[in-house]
Amino acid sequence: MRIVVIEFMSLDGVVQAPGGPEEDTDGGFAHGGWVGPFFDAETVGAAFDDTVEKAEGLLYGRRTWQNMAAAWPERAGDPFADRMNALPKYVVSDTLGDELTWNTTRIPGDGAVVRIRKLREAGEGDLVVMGSPSLVRTLLHEGLVDELRLIVMPVILGGGKSIFPGDGLRHGLELVSATSGGTGAQVCTYRPVAEG
Repeated sequence: MRIVVIEFMSLDGVVQAPGGPEEDTDGGFAHGGWVGPFFDAETVGAAFDDTVEKAEGLLYGRRTWQNMAAAWPERAGDPFADRMNALPKYVVSDTLGDELTWNTTRIPGDGAVVRIRKLREAGEGDLVVMGSPSLVRTLLHEGLVDELRLIVMPVILGGGKSIFPGDGLRHGLELVSATSGGTGAQVCTYRPVAEG
């Protein structure tokens, strides 16, 4: 199973609270909902449709899972929402219990890397990660990301959460595809390459 990360990102690498003002205000972040003016169905929407269509499962960190589990079940009846709701989900958390809604299995945080490696080795298709910046940083650091789809919006936010590890290691990537939208959004797909 490939691990595919898809993220909304500002030009300065911020992924925090793309969807709404109350989504994630950690650190006093005041720009929630910054994706709205740049979202277009033809480019940005199509990137998400394609990613979810190929998914065999969804992997989240706790906060992103809580936001998604609160929103998506209410949207039943839309083909994209129905696909999101039907897929098996995994959430990395030490604070949530094992009795979870939204077709979800909990992965304890202390054994998450080992369990995610096993998931990656065990199936076909894609295990898709959306949001979840702390989890994505760990996956990138551990070399567990097979594809990185960045939807880069033409805005600088001046600070906020990032997915990039600060581990001092070099992580080589190759650009596989790039598509430009009418709003200035760029959908860039990268895959890791061996260093050296």
